[in-house]
Amino acid sequence: MSSRKRFVDGDAIAAGGGAGGKLSKSGGGKRHIAALVLARGGSKGIPLKNIKMLAGVPLIGWVLRAAVDSELFDSVWVSTDHDKIEEVALAWGAQVHRRSPEVSRDSSSSLETMQEFVRLNPQVDVVCHFQATSPCLHPFHIKEALEFITQHGYDSVFSVVRRHQFRWQEVKKGCPETTKPFNLDPTNRPRRQDWDGELCENGSFYFNTKELIEQGNPQSGKVSYYEMLPEYSVDIDVDIDWPVAEQRVLRYGYFGRGTPEVVQMMFCKVSGCLTDGKIYLSAAGDEMMSINSRDTSAIRMLQEQDVEVVLLTTTEDPVEQTLADKLAKRTGCRVMRVGAKPVKDLASELQCSKLLWKDVAYMGNDAPDVDCLNLAGLSAVPADAPVLAINACKYTCHRASGDGVVREFAEHILMQKAKAKSQLKQDRIN
Repeated sequence: MSSRKRFVDGDAIAAGGGAGGKLSKSGGGKRHIAALVLARGGSKGIPLKNIKMLAGVPLIGWVLRAAVDSELFDSVWVSTDHDKIEEVALAWGAQVHRRSPEVSRDSSSSLETMQEFVRLNPQVDVVCHFQATSPCLHPFHIKEALEFITQHGYDSVFSVVRRHQFRWQEVKKGCPETTKPFNLDPTNRPRRQDWDGELCENGSFYFNTKELIEQGNPQSGKVSYYEMLPEYSVDIDVDIDWPVAEQRVLRYGYFGRGTPEVVQMMFCKVSGCLTDGKIYLSAAGDEMMSINSRDTSAIRMLQEQDVEVVLLTTTEDPVEQTLADKLAKRTGCRVMRVGAKPVKDLASELQCSKLLWKDVAYMGNDAPDVDCLNLAGLSAVPADAPVLAINACKYTCHRASGDGVVREFAEHILMQKAKAKSQLKQDRIN
């Protein structure tokens, strides 16, 4: 990421430097900096919006991943009143502040919830409030914004985006008044390239000292803004935003430390992924299974991009050898039988192929796959997988087993592969 400079209160601040140490309290000792995500369960626009799946990840998981991976916080918290949100928060590495009913009402403000949080956690000196509805946050955004407080003595910093939109006064229906421009002279209408635009809050984050929160005026004291580029400024308010946000996240979201993995091999369970897990018996006693044509075309897509696909059958859910042979012939894949713990059998396979787990994609669907799902560079489960498998994987598909789910994961793999190549090219340019 190239260094940028921003003028704030007359000072040029380089945003690309190191995070530096945390400023000391007036009485000595470093300040406790906490990340806080507010996630009430009673969202009126989209029920349980904060844990709805967005591009294979719970919405709240995107900001928690960025906060945890930034390694800038003494603690990372989710404030919620809902059991399911608490489960997801713990799975993504956060502590949970179980908010009281008094600050869980529809009329409760974010400030009231933060005031309760700092009152119950007196060790916290700086609260970095992130909104779960802004999923394109990256650790470098956090680092650069937090430096305003830790290195330059600011009390408050919040995220903004530059907009080039001319605003006009609203006129209520039936009112005799005429509208007036707010931010332009219609007789001298500027071209976009001749106008700097306006800075608008994008709602991604608000960083404040505890004292400002306690006083009830968080955007005060020595206050500044942090400008984010438009592509990272996604704010989900209504359900219609979801498909747009999903495409933006797939392109600009943060997928974890380092570059996206360039997958060279994919392991895919046959039963429960490639198929719906059912075995059909003919009148003659022959076993049959159903495979979605979208999935077989997905396998060919991966093979054309030099990704070897290995199909896995298990001793716990065996497939007849004749059926496995037909499957291998139809897909052009090796079919490998693994035991009750696939991770043990696949370790030797990776060693023979001279690959590491980060070079591998894994698609599973149940408890025996958890270790592989955790270890693989990219991993996925169908939408109907049990919770323990969903919590272990890096991508939860929209489709169920046997219903084109392999195609969905293959497209995700190829998108990450293209993203990694693009990032490598950009790094060389930089």
